[in-house]
Amino acid sequence: MDVEVSRGSGSPPIPLTVVRARREYAPKQVLPTELKHPRRYRLRQARYVVLAQDIDRWAEDAAAAGRTLSVLDVGCGWGPLLCQLEAEPHFANLRVSGADVVDKVVHRRDLYGEFFVGDLTGGYPEIASDRYDVVVCEQVLEHLGTLDVAIATLARIVRPGGVLAIGVPIFFPPLHLARRHLVPLLAHLLPQVQVGTHEQAFSLWSFRRLLRAHPELSIARTRGFRIISGGLLRRLENYAWWWRFNRRLGELVPALCIEVQILLVKSPVTG
Repeated sequence: MDVEVSRGSGSPPIPLTVVRARREYAPKQVLPTELKHPRRYRLRQARYVVLAQDIDRWAEDAAAAGRTLSVLDVGCGWGPLLCQLEAEPHFANLRVSGADVVDKVVHRRDLYGEFFVGDLTGGYPEIASDRYDVVVCEQVLEHLGTLDVAIATLARIVRPGGVLAIGVPIFFPPLHLARRHLVPLLAHLLPQVQVGTHEQAFSLWSFRRLLRAHPELSIARTRGFRIISGGLLRRLENYAWWWRFNRRLGELVPALCIEVQILLVKSPVTG
């Protein structure tokens, strides 16, 4: 699917290709958090690896159009996406910015062109509308009490024709309802039950329905990550075939995975 990011009335658009075809993704470097027990094909970080390589493809497209690709990573944490982007061949053609509730970046803080400290539910009024070619929001929405302003803000700050990449953990229905309603009740009754910081719980279908409530966004691709990982299978994460097997499963049956990543395209300006 080809989309074009408008740069204003006097500038040609940047063509971005949301790849639907099967591609060979592989990690370029081990994340700093994995150095004590490194595994070459760490499935828990696959979402950043795959997205970084898509963004690199878009950066190449932007370079061909004579432009720099602007990326905002909302909820960037310590910098796992930046870590993977840095290893890509077209990193020099990216302008990467970050945003989070606190500045806790430990990986190459100097590489962020801008950094915004604030809560996504506050709408980030300091960020102009239609500002970024690519907006990423990975593993954030499940921690928020309300979602309307958060998703509306993400849609607002991505440029017309640009790509919004959102990732969340998911459950196969009706387990997401149990996680949302029953687990907090059990935690209230049984203090030893730990619920963590998640305030939302999604299935693939409930999350896609939530996104479809924003008509300016069109779902271009859905991919899953991790059906089974860790535990006794942890050592398999040193082998490329296990990585490829999991990536293929994630493409074929995303609803059965632990995490999902959805790429959305914002409607271009017409007229």
